[in-house]
Amino acid sequence: MTQKKGNLGAMLNAYPDSMGRNLSTAVSVLSKPEFADAFQSFYILPSIFNTDLDRGFSLIDYGLNELMASEADLESLKELNIDLALDFILNHASVLSAEFQDILKNGDQSKYRDFFIDWNRFWEGHGTMTEEGYIQPDPELIRDMFFRKPGLPILMVRFPDGRNVPYWNTFYQEVRYDRVDAQDLMGAMKVQYATADALAKRVNAALDQGVLPKDMDFGEFDKYRAAVVEYLDSHRKYLGQMDLNIRSPLVWDYYRKTLQTLAGYGAAIVRLDAFAYAPKEVGAKNFLNDPGTWDLLDRVAEIAKPLGLTLLPEIHASYEEKTYDLLASKGYMVYDFFLPGLLIDAMERHSGEILAKWAQEIVSKNMLTVNMLGCHDGIPLLDLKGLLDEQSIGKLIDTVVARGGYVKNLHGQKNVYYQVNATYYSALGEDDRKMLLARAVQLFMPGKPQIWYLDLFAGRNDYEAMRLAGPGGHKEINRTNLSAEEIDQRLGMEIVQKQLELLRMRNRYSVFCREAAVSAGTEGSCLTLQWETEDQIAVLKADFAGYGYEITIQDKKSGETLYHSAQ
Repeated sequence: MTQKKGNLGAMLNAYPDSMGRNLSTAVSVLSKPEFADAFQSFYILPSIFNTDLDRGFSLIDYGLNELMASEADLESLKELNIDLALDFILNHASVLSAEFQDILKNGDQSKYRDFFIDWNRFWEGHGTMTEEGYIQPDPELIRDMFFRKPGLPILMVRFPDGRNVPYWNTFYQEVRYDRVDAQDLMGAMKVQYATADALAKRVNAALDQGVLPKDMDFGEFDKYRAAVVEYLDSHRKYLGQMDLNIRSPLVWDYYRKTLQTLAGYGAAIVRLDAFAYAPKEVGAKNFLNDPGTWDLLDRVAEIAKPLGLTLLPEIHASYEEKTYDLLASKGYMVYDFFLPGLLIDAMERHSGEILAKWAQEIVSKNMLTVNMLGCHDGIPLLDLKGLLDEQSIGKLIDTVVARGGYVKNLHGQKNVYYQVNATYYSALGEDDRKMLLARAVQLFMPGKPQIWYLDLFAGRNDYEAMRLAGPGGHKEINRTNLSAEEIDQRLGMEIVQKQLELLRMRNRYSVFCREAAVSAGTEGSCLTLQWETEDQIAVLKADFAGYGYEITIQDKKSGETLYHSAQ
């Protein structure tokens, strides 16, 4: 194996339990001979941490999830010469975090009282107090805000003194009321056992139907309404992701400790999730506001740099908005969310011309990108606005949906949702030649390739997983957990073997490095991508009409062919 300059080697992307029961099993898979030299990095999704919701993206704390991973597993990855990419969720933390639980316990006396955003303190003087106890901001101040769910992003939480206090809650929330029994009610009020038992049955029936305490019909027990509602409200529980207050010094202490923890685990790259929602100001956008977003990133970068961490801000925005360009100009690693859609488009129109122009732009602007085909979310297609016209994007969405993909309805607005949920293999019509062509092109695009585990194993759309997940479970279509036995079976598939061969090629030859000169060109239905250093030259010729490709890597001094592959 030739030593490479820089780490642009392929990066596996998976949950800790995507390939077996836990990270230990995944390490066993990566230790197999077939995976030797296939990956230089592993982006492990955040269910590796102590989390509760959203399959890891609701952080209680950054301690390792003892059911998923151990320090020994991380050491084993180091022994395989695989570094890590790990998530840092900047915008929010779980209701179950120690900080938020301290607020629920101590209320105004909590040291973390302003660790999260008190909605009313934030909007004080800029709106009207409602009967429900939260401020309705002046319309002109929220006109440009983007809310991910209907209504205002608020979770009303009960303080020890009985007050309901609204906290900013951009993402998921759930309020739970436990079922009661006669003894609970007898302890909360003066009531006979038989009455308490009948009342408990009535209350539990209403709770089972999703009725809120304040809306319950107590019938002949109405005189107990106030006491029962008070009991239920004082014992309610929460789930959710609460927005952090970046004005609090304690939040910056939390940020610093988190980055130190991730570096200690062996992270080389830290993916900044939901960072664009974190900076908030009255009258400004609550997503990617300027200059707040860039000030935040600069401060985080100051902490990360001495820890040897490379930051990868994760954000979806259309090409025409040029957010990717701005991030790159500020020196940040950038996600190439355009490649997945451009590849499908190239195969549909039998031309790599637009793809070549995008590759040339990456090179000309010296952008350091992380590219992908599939991922844990979906295939981003609306990101392509500005690269493709609206009609072409519509056709792409229709094509992927016709092949079994799913488009989420974001509270009635399908056209604003940027992803189509499908495995990449299914999005390509479950065509082995197309999948291998897509992988070959990805590995020759400038940047660091990120490989979704299910793409590698030619995973198909998992409709049963969607069904079992219920409402909101659309992303499970592309998150099938593979057992060790299933992985062994799939390793016998030609499409899996050829992808692994391509990955070994990508990681073994020194030409694929940051210092290489990368170029792109087209002729007819063919795209040519070339990497060149002083010592080696690697050329991919990809045919988007016949779905074939040819790869040649040569030693420049001797002219010897070091590698050749074709389909």
